[in-house]
Parts: sequence; C-alpha cells; structure tokens
Amino acid sequence: MKWLITGTGGFLGSALAKMLLDEEVVALEHSDLDVTDRTAVAETINYYRPDVVINAAADKRVDAIEKDDAYANQVNALAPAYLAEACAESDALFIHISADYVFDGMAHVPYKEDDPTNPISAYGRTKADGERNVLNSTAKAYVIRTAWLYGDGGPNFVKSILKLEQERDVLTVVADQHGSPTWVQQLANGILTLAQVRPPFGIYHCANIGSTTWYGLACAVFEEIGADTNRIQPIGTEQLQLVAPRPRYTVLDHEKWKNAGLPAMLPWREALAQAFNHDFQIAHT
Repeated sequence: MKWLITGTGGFLGSALAKMLLDEEVVALEHSDLDVTDRTAVAETINYYRPDVVINAAADKRVDAIEKDDAYANQVNALAPAYLAEACAESDALFIHISADYVFDGMAHVPYKEDDPTNPISAYGRTKADGERNVLNSTAKAYVIRTAWLYGDGGPNFVKSILKLEQERDVLTVVADQHGSPTWVQQLANGILTLAQVRPPFGIYHCANIGSTTWYGLACAVFEEIGADTNRIQPIGTEQLQLVAPRPRYTVLDHEKWKNAGLPAMLPWREALAQAFNHDFQIAHT
C-alpha cells in the first residue's frame, strides 16, 4: 500500500510517517506541498498515485486565527476540499484530521459523531467547514476528530508544562475546560488501523478515553516526574484574557469507533504514563 501524508512537519504527521517506515510513504511538509494550492494538490496526487492520503496539515493557532482567519480558512477549510477532490479523481482513500473545537462546549455528556457542530471560534469554524467540504465530496473519505493532542516532536501542552516546571516555582493552569488528552502515538496507530479495516466512510472520534481539565492534566504530568502538584494553582479561563473563546466541554464519545472494530483507545491517564516511557523519558526523575 502506498501512503501520502501531508503536514509531516507537525508532530502527528511525523508520528504517522515514522510508523510507516517499512511501507512506501510520500511524506510532505509545507515546503514540499502547499495544500492551499489546488493545482499543486491535484498534480501531486496524480503524480504519486497513492492508495491512501492522510491530511495532517492544519493551522492550529487558535488566538491568531480569531484575529485573522484568512490563512486558516485556506488551510483548514479549502485545502481538505482540494485534497478530497484529487483523491476522488485518483480513487485514493482520504483521511482528514479534525478537532473537538467544532463543538460549542455546552454539552454535559460526550459528543457523538452526529451531534450538531456549533463552533464558537474562528478556528472551530474553519475546521467544521473543512469537515463539510470533505463529507460533501465524492471521495472515499474519513473525518477523524481528536482532542488535546500531545507527544514528542512538536509544541504541545505536556511539553510546555515540563518546561515550565523547570522555570517556575508556581504554575497557574485553567481548571474549567474539560476534554480528553490524547497521545499522538495512539491516534496515529488508530488512523493507520482505520485505513486497513475500512469501516463505513464518515466521521469517527479517536481520542483517549475519559476526561480531565488542563489543570488535571498538568497535575498528572507533575506526578509522572515526581514533582509537587501543590505548585500548580487552578484558575478560570477568563483570567487568561484569551482572544478566542474556548469551549468548556469537548469530551468525545467513542462508541462508533468501538462498534467499527477499531483498536480500543487507552484511558487518558494510562496513555500519559505510556507516553512518558516512550516520548518523555528524559523528564523522569
């Protein structure tokens, strides 16, 4: 099977490429392919003729996008349409990665795949538009929603907490946003298995099981390295005065994933422990 992965400059795309070292893989960073260039996308897919295309390219700068969403609209909304169009032309399977921010966070139980999207930020809106563009195409396509991604190879919350633990005596972390921290290795494995199993096309949620807050995740990181969790103080989101609004609850339901016979995701706390053995070994004390 021949794979083409976009966004391999990011840590999800990088993780996917590393898992496929024994396969035929075309790994493309932004410098290799501008996914916002419709012609370039079509020519690239036509040239390589992959069996599976995974789109891990995205603009995730939530606050910057809120002030100017022009580029994010191209990367998050239009690029998936171009890739889906090219995949339909070449009969390639298309897997597009989306995010929990397509929901408004007003729920009190985990979101199912068919729950209405109602993004409250420009980032969420561009991701939701990208989903619709893929699903409205004629491509054989999956949209995979994930959440609170962390791991080795790129900036993310866990790495930031590890750095701040070394720099500050006291940390303040938001305690009123709830989500499902997801280890990139588990997500990558799930995506690759999805491509092999090929359940019915559509939207699937792939995130580690259970939920916590950013504060809870920070405390768990401290526990992993033997640091004092009393050094972390919980705060409310409003205290950060962020540009873009954040959904307060974006826990994702996993029932459809499970029923499709796809690999069970670990509980988030267990996945974090495994991540420290795999990705963050130098952080152990």
